[in-house]
Amino acid sequence: MFRFDPTFLKLQKLIRMGEAGQSRDGESVTPLVGGGTGDNAVAPQVFNSLPALNEAASYITQATSYLGSCFSDYSVEYGGKDSCNSISHPHELIRSTSGVDGNSPVSVCISPGERFSTSSEASTSAANSPSRESTETLPQATNAIVTSNRLGFNGISMFQGLIERARRTVRGSADDIGWLQRDPEMPPVEDGTDRFNKILEDIGHGVHRLPNTVVYLLVPGLFSNHGPLYFVDTKTKFSKMGLACHIAKIHSESSVEKNAREIKEYIEELCWGSNKRVLLLGHSKGGIDAAAALSLYWPDLKDKVAGLVLAQSPYGGSPIATDILREGQLGDYVNLRKMMEILISKVIKGDIQALEDLTYERRKEFLKNHPLPRELPTVSFRTEASISPAVLATLSHVAHAELPLTNQAAKLPVVMPLGAAMAACAQLLQVRYGEKSDGLVTCCDAEVPGSVVVRPKRKLDHAWMVYSSLNEVALEADAAQVCEALLTLLVQVEEEKQQKLATKND
Repeated sequence: MFRFDPTFLKLQKLIRMGEAGQSRDGESVTPLVGGGTGDNAVAPQVFNSLPALNEAASYITQATSYLGSCFSDYSVEYGGKDSCNSISHPHELIRSTSGVDGNSPVSVCISPGERFSTSSEASTSAANSPSRESTETLPQATNAIVTSNRLGFNGISMFQGLIERARRTVRGSADDIGWLQRDPEMPPVEDGTDRFNKILEDIGHGVHRLPNTVVYLLVPGLFSNHGPLYFVDTKTKFSKMGLACHIAKIHSESSVEKNAREIKEYIEELCWGSNKRVLLLGHSKGGIDAAAALSLYWPDLKDKVAGLVLAQSPYGGSPIATDILREGQLGDYVNLRKMMEILISKVIKGDIQALEDLTYERRKEFLKNHPLPRELPTVSFRTEASISPAVLATLSHVAHAELPLTNQAAKLPVVMPLGAAMAACAQLLQVRYGEKSDGLVTCCDAEVPGSVVVRPKRKLDHAWMVYSSLNEVALEADAAQVCEALLTLLVQVEEEKQQKLATKND
């Protein structure tokens, strides 16, 4: 019959008293939550903006520290009849005497080469003689106290991991947004807003300056195969002006590199058929795909491309995509990643990598290996969505439905609350990160380093470039006019680069 040493029972009592914040004599001790020093000090304030999470983190840290100090030298091992002499647990049994009468035995299993002693045992040996210890085998041992720091360390590591995970979740993409502007290796941008506004005003008065000596290629963004009106109005108006305009028919839900190859083939085919250079305008992910095509295949395309416009493109990355897909972010807690995989892979028949390519990690990696050519004329267009309550009632025109009500088929507009969705997303990004956005892309991530940036004061959400609004203001420019103004500005930038190059060569 084996009994635990009374010292261990006292230790259990002290643990219970420590949890209650009282010592055995009724004196107050340092509680798990609150002020303290040493190992029980309050954890750093890691969640300044969320006091509830900060208090929870402080409690977890102190609880871990307290439990670790209690169990850093003691752990109970429960095993079968061979727990002390099995191959996996080669222990030595040490019988020590301690307690009030000095004759209460306790059976202890320790690892070879280690020695176990209690406080009472130490005092006894100091006052009288060396402690009586003997080593013998006990195959029938069922439980024992072993000296080990692993339990305390594992507990601390586990709780620290939980705290770090919670911190990453709260921080989200805060450290990634705007990384392009903070990177010293990236070239600065030039503000072209005033020039753009002047061009747009001229277009409103019927002055059009787009040349017909180039071919215009419009590259739609994510889910463009399911938007029947995507860039259709822009192409129609360009054609009426006698301009050669095409919409790239790519599978937008494919990866960036796959679409880059297809765009390269589009450019080469257009140049071969028209003997003209190509001006590209990509919206959202379409701008990323077009930029990737020029980055990856620039030696083959440098004589075929006159410039690139990136409209509302997450060139630096998207916080929405990152928060859905990154480990430890919001998508982990509500299975958003799984839902997006089912939506893109099963329903739309796309590739989840199309969304992954828009995360900050992927964009940083890609731009590090494949930056845009410095000599390429580039214009970037970023906007800010309105978050006013009136926008929540906005409906956007996405398609037409033909109804045979009479002898002639009647067309009924198909509308969706895209404006309301963009406003809600913009509000979320504003509250969580303090960043302005068009609903999906933050303003700073849409500005391409080395480009001429257009920052309009007009509130335009991410979907506005794709679909016309039902309550469009007559005096405001529509999406086709904005595209025309952006491409006209690009032509001017390209001419300026050519002039600088000619002057440099002279």
